[in-house]
This record gives sequence, C-alpha cells and structure tokens, in this order.
Amino acid sequence: MNKDQAIGGVIFLACIVIALLYIATLFFPGWLGVFGVKASEIEVRFWTIAVPVFVAFIAILGIGAWIGWTMATTPPPKPVEGIQSEEEKTGKEQANA
Repeated sequence: MNKDQAIGGVIFLACIVIALLYIATLFFPGWLGVFGVKASEIEVRFWTIAVPVFVAFIAILGIGAWIGWTMATTPPPKPVEGIQSEEEKTGKEQANA
C-alpha cells in the first residue's frame, strides 16, 4: 500500500465515523449526555442540521466568489482572427528561414 492509498483509507474511515456520529446525534441526541452536554433534544437537532447547512452555504458562496473573481481578473482571450494571422506570420517566417 502506498502513501496515497493510506491517506485515502484514513479519509474514508474519518468520513464514515463522522457520518455515523452525525446520524446518531440527529436521531438519538440524548447520547451526548455522556460528554456532559445538557441541551434539549430540539436544540441539539436544530444545531445538528443548522451547522452543516451553514457551512455548505458559505462554501457555495465561496466557490461563486472565486468564479466571479477569476472571471473579473482574467484578461479576455485574443480574437480568433488575431490568432490565425499570428500563425500565418510564424509559418511564413519559418518557410523563409
């Protein structure tokens, strides 16, 4: 097993554990009492849903902002006619050499 496969395995296991903890917290919020969490089941369920939704929303806005920034700061491409004339010039120069 190489390093990439090991990292992939660790990521896979971490995602499975987090998913199981998330499901357990969503459907059985009372288990958090083991850690001394003293909140009502409704509050726990609310935050169990609200936090991932907030993170996903911010991530989507971040991706949109990155796309907008990239589009705003990237110079426009050269017209096709300009590219073709450059290729013709280059071809003539190579033929004359």
